[in-house]
This record gives sequence, structure tokens and C-alpha cells, in this order.
Amino acid sequence: MAEPVELPSRIGILPFRNKVLLPGAIIRIRCTSPSSVKLVEQELWQREEKGLIGILPVRDAAETISVGSMLTQGTDLGSSKNQTGLSDSHKLDGKSQQEPIHWHTRGVAARALHLSRGVEKPSGRVTYTVVLEGLCRFSVLELNTKGTYSTARISPLDMTKAEMERVEQDPDFIALSRQFKVTAMELISVLEQKQKTGGRTKVLLETVPLHKLADIFVASFEISFEEQLSMLDAVDVKVRLLKATELVDRHLQSIRVAEKITKKVEGQLSKSQKEYLLRQQMRAIKEELGDNDDEDDDVAGLERKMQAAGMPPNVWKHAQRELRRLKKMQPQQPGYNSSRVYLELLADLPWQTSSEEIELDLKAAKERLDSDHYGLEKVKQRIIEYLAVRKLKPDARGPVLCFVGPPGVGKTSLASSIAGALGRKFVRISLGGVKDEADIRGHRRTYIGSMPGRLIDGLKKVAVCNPVMLLDEIDKTGSDVRGDPASALLEVLDPEQNKTFNDHYLNVPYDLSKVIFVATANRAQPIPPPLLDRMEVIELPGYTPEEKLRIAMRHLIPRVLNQHGLNSEFLKVPEAMVKLIIQRYTREAGVRNLERNLAALARAAAVRVAEQEQNRVALNKDVHQISSPLLESRLAEGGEVEMEVIPMGVNNHEISTAFRVMSPLIVDDEMLEKVLGPPKYDDKETAERVSTPGVSVGLVWTSFGGEVQFVEATSMVGKGDLHLTGQLGDVIKESAQIALTWVRARAAELNIGSADGNLLEGRDVHIHFPAGAVPKDGPSAGVTLVTSLVSLFSRKRVRSDTAMTGEMTLRGLVLPVGGVKDKVLAAHRNGLKRVILPERNLKDLVEVPPAVLGSMEILLAKRMEDVLEQAFEGGCPWRQHSKL
Repeated sequence: MAEPVELPSRIGILPFRNKVLLPGAIIRIRCTSPSSVKLVEQELWQREEKGLIGILPVRDAAETISVGSMLTQGTDLGSSKNQTGLSDSHKLDGKSQQEPIHWHTRGVAARALHLSRGVEKPSGRVTYTVVLEGLCRFSVLELNTKGTYSTARISPLDMTKAEMERVEQDPDFIALSRQFKVTAMELISVLEQKQKTGGRTKVLLETVPLHKLADIFVASFEISFEEQLSMLDAVDVKVRLLKATELVDRHLQSIRVAEKITKKVEGQLSKSQKEYLLRQQMRAIKEELGDNDDEDDDVAGLERKMQAAGMPPNVWKHAQRELRRLKKMQPQQPGYNSSRVYLELLADLPWQTSSEEIELDLKAAKERLDSDHYGLEKVKQRIIEYLAVRKLKPDARGPVLCFVGPPGVGKTSLASSIAGALGRKFVRISLGGVKDEADIRGHRRTYIGSMPGRLIDGLKKVAVCNPVMLLDEIDKTGSDVRGDPASALLEVLDPEQNKTFNDHYLNVPYDLSKVIFVATANRAQPIPPPLLDRMEVIELPGYTPEEKLRIAMRHLIPRVLNQHGLNSEFLKVPEAMVKLIIQRYTREAGVRNLERNLAALARAAAVRVAEQEQNRVALNKDVHQISSPLLESRLAEGGEVEMEVIPMGVNNHEISTAFRVMSPLIVDDEMLEKVLGPPKYDDKETAERVSTPGVSVGLVWTSFGGEVQFVEATSMVGKGDLHLTGQLGDVIKESAQIALTWVRARAAELNIGSADGNLLEGRDVHIHFPAGAVPKDGPSAGVTLVTSLVSLFSRKRVRSDTAMTGEMTLRGLVLPVGGVKDKVLAAHRNGLKRVILPERNLKDLVEVPPAVLGSMEILLAKRMEDVLEQAFEGGCPWRQHSKL
């Protein structure tokens, strides 16, 4: 131990926050802050061995000085000095503090056992590394924190030698000393037995005074700051010995408890090892008896499979718990199979496995999309944009697209092409008619026959976590008492939520953020608004006749021929015939009926080829020795061949006819009518139907695209009633009432009706919307109804080349409507040359293909009078009599 130290009356102070340095403890610190460097330099470096500083505990400091990290040298009860470590938060800069701190009134003087100086590069800042030893306690009389570093006027607290001799004669002190020695000896014995050390530590009890040894023991324990302060304040040696005995005993008890737990764990491990050996022996016995049960091997294989699955830590923890439960169960127990199936699902799911995407070549991706689909430039451009973003930011979030359009325009096949262009796997989930929320989220495992939802099941099948997932027919989901699947999809399609998608069966979060979701729908209206808001809607309207022609020549005809075992050598379909099929046999937004008609032609050609083959085989039975290599090569090349050997009794003309290769079948008008029947549509249909007054041509939008809608009106003797037929909804009925009211109010100005302007006097009006079996509703037939009524009452025919759409107000204003692109394409398909649209729908014409706009005349109307001016040949002949 160090000799008694004479303390100066004033000493430099280094504050320690929430930490106490006791006499006999050793710490190592690295000083980097200006105040601590100045303190060490002036008080320790310049004074060398005579230097002393004071360590003063503080609490609740506003700021801490940066004196660096403390390097712990460990605890060694074999020496008289204990070393302890100190973190950065334990020191304070008294000068730099912004708020008052509580300085303890007692501290410990310390000296430097080792001191080294260094310079940081490139800043050139001076630092010191100091090893300090606590010496003795002192009391603070006056504290000064205004200088470069804090200083204090102090007085020593340790007893003199004479005082210590008197205390040692005190019976209480002797009893406390004896008790402390017994407890300390017991602790040392436990530690030496545990650490396998010699008896050096016991020498401390004989050579070091007990009141100092108490500080050394306590400094080696991890105790609270309050207990450290209590030990520092124990100036009375009897109080100090009492506190130290309590702390040593507590430390001894904690060691014993830890040893007890360790022995218990070791016993359990020994039991597990014993069970393992017995199981191995049992397995060997079963193998000898030929009764080998590989159930354990299966469970071990399942565990290895789970370890290789790459599950997140929280999922792996859950899986381990379930696996431990499975190992404790017998295969005959209820719940064993369900637990095993669940663990197999966890092991099979692609937690981290992803598709190795092809190099992000935008040009190659665009060529792939163009090779699969003609047109659809908006969709292709969106995919190229996503690829460009992925090239700049590889971890970009996958888009959530929704293709809305009529059937047959390529929504589903486009999703497959997107997967091919991205180099990802493709999984399709059909949502048409789904009414159970469990189809999306899965069933809870408490139910018999429970299974995961379709999303998790689809990911398991493709075995990658980043496929292109098609949610087909998302607008046809229903809802009943079993839940609402559309609401369950809100979490799936929300990029902020699908990172932790929770399937009820899986019962652990699964990350869906890497999946590219593509939904398809015929209409956007049935989709709930919150779900629609989470998707990027891309509309796919119907194709123009020119686009259908290109699609048929590039895609449909080669595919149809391949499906029927034909090629272009057997069947040729000229472009003119394809155009005729489009115009006369199909009127649709997509190309499915067009493909069906082409398939009918291919089947007719297949019948001819098969019959020709059958005739050739029948003739071959009567022909001998006609298998020379020359003949076979000529047949394979498709040329005419001459017979090398002609047996007697066979007609030469029949043989040459049978082996002459059939010329390609070229489709013409006669074959079209023979195979497909008479034309279903005629360009003269519109002219014939509007040949009488009271008929006008409207445009409507359906889930199958745009359609032409005729409106027929007639009058008869009656009481002035309005009759409406055609399976109409409430909105379209109200539009008819508005139209009739407007016409009656303008009868005099339009110069129609009787002299008193009462149109309905003595007669009823009947308005019909063919076809009667198709439900109809919506406000866009307002202008068509007015035109039909004006034509009826004026006995003037509406132009047969003109179609119209628009909602009308009671004051005659024409309001905008939706589905303009589909409606214009429908008019174009039906051969109409003029379309009357609301003026405010001008912006929607941007989406119409330029080829269609170039072949049609678009007329814009702001008021109903503008519609009537354009709907009749030569304008309104009665306009000169009106005040319009």
C-alpha cells in the first residue's frame, strides 16, 4: 500500500459523473478535452511524481467533458490495488456546463502511476493517457469552477496513526474485523476454486489494513452509484467495515446462486446427452430388427431445411419454438400433422430467394414487349420507366398497376410479358367470384383444414420473393358474411403496409414489398375507392381496325396455325380477307372473336389437309417399292415427283395426283361465307335504322368497350303520357323526362307541334332503347333523346353518319361524359364518320389514336342547339323561324 500522503490545501478537481473512485482503485483514462488536458498538464505532467488531483463525484450534470474512453484492466484481488474502468459519461467539464450540477462534498485524492502524452493527427490536438490510483478521502471546503479547470480547498478525512491505534482496541471494531475477515476469506476461497488460482489473494487479509482492504473489495463490485457514495461517505472505519461486510456477503450469495444455476443447466445438458445416446442406440436396434422409423430423420431434415430458408430473426425464433413443440409430440398425436405442415410451409417460403433479373437493358426489354403485343404504348412506356428507375436505384419499390379495359385487349397476357421483360417469375391469382376474406389472408390454424391464402400459396409455388403477381378480375370480388376480400387487399397493395403482410395461417409478418402487383379489371367503378387509390390505373381501350389487322397478321394468324398443326404452306390469309373479317364478322373492343374466326378457317384447312393425307395413305397400300431416297427427299422439299417403279395394274394419272403436294389454301370471299356464314354486320345498318324520323344514334360505354346505341321514338293517340322501354335504369329515365320537358318548352321556338305549342295534346310518346334484353343506365343519352324527339315532332330524319353523346341539363347545357375514347372507337368500328361530343370533352380526344381522328369529323357542342344544328342534314331547316 502507498505511504500516508500529505494533502495540499488546494487541489485541482476532475469531476466524475455517477461514478466514485475509492481509495486503492486504479483507473486508466484518456484526456482529450481542453479542461482535462490543462488539468493533467499542470497538476501531473509538470509536477511528475509529486502531482496530485482530486476526483469528485457529481450527479445530474448538464454536459460531460470528452476525456475519452477508459480502458479497464480488470479486477485482481491478488494485489493491493484494484483497477476499474470508466466510460465517457462519467466525467464532466466544470467550466463548460450550462446548468448548475450537484457536487459531492467528499472526494478522493489520486496520483498518476503512469502518464503518457500524444498528439492527434491531423488536428495536432494534445492528449494524455493517465493511470490513476485512489489514495485517501478529503472533504471540500470551497469549490472554484471559474478557472481553466475546477479547483477546491480541501481538508483530509483519514484518521491519524494514533487515532487508528485507539480504534483498533475498540471491541466493536474487533468484532466487525473478525466478521469481515471470515466473509472475505469465504469469498476468496470461492473465487480461487472457480478461477483455479493459488493462495496469493489470502495474503491481502494479513498484510493490508482492514479499513483500506474494505475499499479495495467494494471497488471491485458492480454496485449502484448511491451505494458507492455511501461507501465514500463512510469515514468512520467501523461503519465502513459494516457496509463492506454486507456488500461482500451479497456478492458471495450471488456467486453461489449463479453456481447453483450452472450446475442445474449442466445437469439438464447431461440428461439431454443421455437421451441422445439412448435414441442412437434405439435407432441402431431398430435397424438390426428391420423396423427402422425414419421419422426422426425427417424432422432433422426439416430442421436443416428451415435453417437454410433464411428466415428473419423474429420468424426464426417463432419457428424454433414450433419445432421444439413438434419434437416433443408423437406422430400419432392430434395436431402433429398440422404442426408439421405449418413448419414445412415456413421452410418452403422464399424469405430471401429472389429471381436473378436479367441485365437491365431498356432496349431489349422494349423489343420483348413489342414482340408480344402490338400497340399499348402507354403501358410499355410505364414498364420502361420502372426499369430505368431500377437501373438508377436497384432497391426501388415495385409498382402496383391496374389495367382497366374491355375483354380481349390483352390485359392478362400483358402481365406475363412484363414478367418476361423483367426476367422474373409469373404467378396468376384469379379473384373473380371470390367472396371469402380467407382466400387473401388465409385461415387461422385453429380451424380444421386451414390453409394459407392465395398470395402466400402463390409465392410458395414460384419459390421467389420478387415475382410479377397478377390479380386477375379484381373488380369481380364479392362480399358476404365471410368477409370482404377487397378490404383485405388494402394491406396487400399498400406499399407502406405490405412490408409486414400478416397471413392468418402464417401468423408471422411476410415482406411483399418486392413483388410487382398487376391487377386487371373490366371496369373501375365496382372497385372500392380506397383500393383503387392504392393502384396506378392504366386504361386499355379497344383496338382500332388498323391495330386489329396488325395484331392478326403478326400474332394471331401464326399462333392459330401453330395450334392447329399448320403453317403458311397450307393456309394463307390475305390482309384483305382479315379486314373483311374485322368489318363484317366482328365488332368488339378486343380480338377474341377475331381469333375464333381465324381458328374456324384453320380448322377448315386442317380438314382438307387431313383428307388429302388419308387419300395418300390409302393409295400407298397399292404401290410397291416406292421408297427410294430421291423420292423421300423430293417429297420433303414439297416438289412434284415422278414414280421410279410403276407396278402393273395401277393407273399412272392416279398415282401422280396422289403424290402431288397440295398447294396452299388461300382464303377468299367464297371460303369466308362457306366457313363463317353470311356477314353478321353491314355498314348500311345505321342508314337503314335512321331512315325514318324519330331515330337517333347515341354512343354508350359498357364493360366490353364502347357501343352504338339507337334511340327510337314514336307517337300515338293517347293522353299525353311518356312510355319508356328497353330495361332502363332510373338515371336514364330521368334523362328522358328532362329531354321531353326541354322539347315541349322549346316547341314554339323550334316551330314544331300545334299552334298552341302543346306537343302532347291527344297523344302519347313512346321511347325505346334496343336491344330490350340489355340493361341500360347513365346520363350520357340526354342529347340523343332530345335529337330523337325533335326528329319525331319535326318529321325530319337524323343524319345516318352521325353519332352523339352527352348529358343535358334542363336549361339546355351539354355536360361532359366519360369513356370518350371507347365511344369514338365504337363509332369508328361501325363506320360512322361524324361524332358530336360535349365541348368540355375536348381534352379527352388526346387519348384517341391519330389515325381514327384523321378519318372522322369531331363536332363539339356547348348547348343543345349546337347538337341539333349538326345532327340534321343542312342544319335545322326551322332555325330561321326560331329565336335560338
